[in-house]
Amino acid sequence: MSQFVDSDDTTPLLGDDACSDDYQDEDYKSRWRSIRVMYFTMFLSSVGFTIVITSLWPYLQRVDDTANASFLGWVVAAYSLGQMVASPIFGLWSNYRPRREPLACSILINVSANIYYAYVYLPRNNNKFHMLLSRAFVGFGAGNVAVVRSYVAGATSLKERTGAMANMSACQALGFILGPALGACLSFIGERGVMAKFIDLQLNMYTAPALLAAAFGVINILLVLFLLREHRVDDHGRHLRAINYTSEDREYLDEESQESIDQVAVLTSNILFFIVMFIFAVFETIATPLSMDMFAWTRKEAVLYNGIIICCIGFESILVFLVVKVASQRVGDRPVLLAGLAIIFCGFFILLPWGNHYPKIQWADLKNNTLLSQMSIATLGSNSTLEPTGCPYEQTWCQYTPAIYLAQYISSDILIGVGYPACNVMSYTLYSKILGPKPQGVYMGWLTASGSGARTLGPVFVSQVYTILGPRWAFSLICGLMVASIILLTAFYHRLIAFSVRHGRVVE
Repeated sequence: MSQFVDSDDTTPLLGDDACSDDYQDEDYKSRWRSIRVMYFTMFLSSVGFTIVITSLWPYLQRVDDTANASFLGWVVAAYSLGQMVASPIFGLWSNYRPRREPLACSILINVSANIYYAYVYLPRNNNKFHMLLSRAFVGFGAGNVAVVRSYVAGATSLKERTGAMANMSACQALGFILGPALGACLSFIGERGVMAKFIDLQLNMYTAPALLAAAFGVINILLVLFLLREHRVDDHGRHLRAINYTSEDREYLDEESQESIDQVAVLTSNILFFIVMFIFAVFETIATPLSMDMFAWTRKEAVLYNGIIICCIGFESILVFLVVKVASQRVGDRPVLLAGLAIIFCGFFILLPWGNHYPKIQWADLKNNTLLSQMSIATLGSNSTLEPTGCPYEQTWCQYTPAIYLAQYISSDILIGVGYPACNVMSYTLYSKILGPKPQGVYMGWLTASGSGARTLGPVFVSQVYTILGPRWAFSLICGLMVASIILLTAFYHRLIAFSVRHGRVVE
């Protein structure tokens, strides 16, 4: 059995976290080569979600003029629902078979679903339901992130794990940044694009992003098939082989099989992860309507300015992931998670409206609204200056709720951009350590499913509360949820420890 030296978590992003002596070890090289394939898979999972997100609404309107904004919400949620269903299935599969199998299968589903998405304009009717199904299948294929996380957790020692999880989160964040950027770059093709008659495909600004995601998926399958190898190490970094265990391995595994996982800690971790993902889904959903209501931005301005803000948050997140690797080693995982929750609380708390400044209301634009409904779009043009701006008069709270200042909004974005990535990486880093060296596929599947469920429920919650009651109620409830999560973490703080620490094999 090969000897292994634990690494330092302060190594650079995507670094090997290694001592120079280990570079000569073939098992070590193969292990980290496989982990990098998992990084790439996580990156592509994020790209697959975001690469079409900016063109989703106009494409839906183009293929089916009966689709409305409410149906768009279901199309967006279909991805998370598909991922929620698939994650435990792929996780269970990976516990009993080589990880290569569920990964290759899930990526193949993802590739097929993206091609399906590119062809949803072909049916004569019900095109919107075809788009809904295609996005659900893309999300189903993305359920492989449970396999990715369980693989990385099982292939790293305790000291390596925080760094590896931070690297993986950075790849995920990079995917969220580059996905919309790639989609925007492909917009130069235009709505008409070119027609490939021999395969009956219209290549345009709507279909090209999905086809690019499918091409990335093919590359991913090849990497999984040719580079991925099964690796498993114990909490000290010692290699555990699937066949021909040494006597030391057998003794370790026998001891491991008799020790139980702390199910209370597992449940607590799932709840905390659900809250973290729920909060970020709320943040993503509310950004555009909030900015349009409070600052009287037009649709074009809201898309542009919020797009810039989200990109800046993405880059900020990558820096946070690098800092987290250092901070968690110095103070521990739990304090970093607690600090992240507190920062998110501050981010939403400063969004609470105050003062005597009220938002612009669209009362003055009612005549323009009537005019717009009576005049043809051809006469006004798509970029009509008569677009009403401000807080819609239908939202009665606009008349008595103070406006949120731009400085509040920007400060909130910065704080959430720090707190969310810290909580995200610490949540499943702690989770993987709580589970220990046992196969984690099913457990990681449930964690991924809880996050997907949060991303499904978050937009529904905030759209209803914000529209009916306004930002004061919406953000007060979010602050209350954050206080509850901090109390929950504090109450079970002593139980959120690594499996080996709990059983006395490693001193914390």
